[in-house]
Amino acid sequence: MSVSAHDPDDTAASGRSGRRPGQSGTREAILDAARTRFAEVGFDKASIRSIASTAGVDPALVHHYFGTKQELLSAVVNLPVDTDVIRARIAAAPVDGLGETIVRTVIGVWDSPIGASAIAAFRAILGGGDAALVRSFVLEVILRDVRDRVDSPPGSGYARVALAVAQMGGVLMARKIIGIEPIVSMSADELARLVGPSLQRYLTGDLDLPPADA
Repeated sequence: MSVSAHDPDDTAASGRSGRRPGQSGTREAILDAARTRFAEVGFDKASIRSIASTAGVDPALVHHYFGTKQELLSAVVNLPVDTDVIRARIAAAPVDGLGETIVRTVIGVWDSPIGASAIAAFRAILGGGDAALVRSFVLEVILRDVRDRVDSPPGSGYARVALAVAQMGGVLMARKIIGIEPIVSMSADELARLVGPSLQRYLTGDLDLPPADA
């Protein structure tokens, strides 16, 4: 949603934060502040209040424009994908079917008409030195619910999901960037059948993981 010079929210915010009445660019200021805070301290430690303070607005305006902190991070990364649909498909899968579901869902996005744009956006973010944003987006938005579901023993969820992400990163590299056959020519179902069990082992298998605080 764009903000005009006469946006009433800008006027309201100016009374609380000292910003000039009618100042435009509130949404963009919040995005810039969020990008800075996420990069500086990470997703968990970047509070809505601190982002609002950096942007010079009331915290209520952050929620007004972007909703939750996860939605704000999605807006910062600005990928041309519907993260709610992706998360819903993965959430609908039983725990013992997460591996194949994640492979099938992610490859479905890569192979869709918006896949090239999404991959290009990821590469642009990484090329700009904002790898922390991509990491937070994948682990805190796309797969945050999965982390909670596979957190057994307690504290292992992050490592499990990180291993799964590394596996999928390799598949992406082989399929879309380097172009290794037969991975390029395989269907999403074939790759899900072949790669899914590896992801499943990372997510729910008996792994000799280091302590969570290591």
